[in-house]
Amino acid sequence: RCAGRVEVFHRGKWGTVCDDYFNMKSANVVCRQLNCGHAVSFLGQSYFGASNKEIQLDDVRCRGWESRLWDCRHAGWGRHNCGHNENVGVICSDQLCQPLGDTPLTCHMSSFCTAVPTVLPLRLAGGDQCAGRVELFYKGSWGTVCDDSWDMEDAQVVCRSLGCG
Repeated sequence: RCAGRVEVFHRGKWGTVCDDYFNMKSANVVCRQLNCGHAVSFLGQSYFGASNKEIQLDDVRCRGWESRLWDCRHAGWGRHNCGHNENVGVICSDQLCQPLGDTPLTCHMSSFCTAVPTVLPLRLAGGDQCAGRVELFYKGSWGTVCDDSWDMEDAQVVCRSLGCG
């Protein structure tokens, strides 16, 4: 499935979307924009991890027919009254988006992004259950994940995915 924290790109910067007023109509706009099917769920309170990126959108209110998330009513770019503990995430119905960008899986269409693969088996090799080299099972074999632009947010996603905190 296509799933992860919702981020948008505006004026040269990636930023997060606050969970205030976010609902299934907004989640469906996100999934449709990413060609990831329909929304299965949306999760607030930074379920997919808090980010230190700027909060770009707040009070997003979609009617459901919009083509892009920023076409929905919102408080204005960069205007918000929320913290990073309120980053919204979405889970879409389709299997995978296109790998691209600076996270293990980034779905990119126009200037919109979400991350966190949920269908590729993940393991840590050369260590123990909660420490080691990150590997993904893809097309019949295990492979490593490149560390270009890898940061603590990515590591935290892996740890949560493996039940390691």
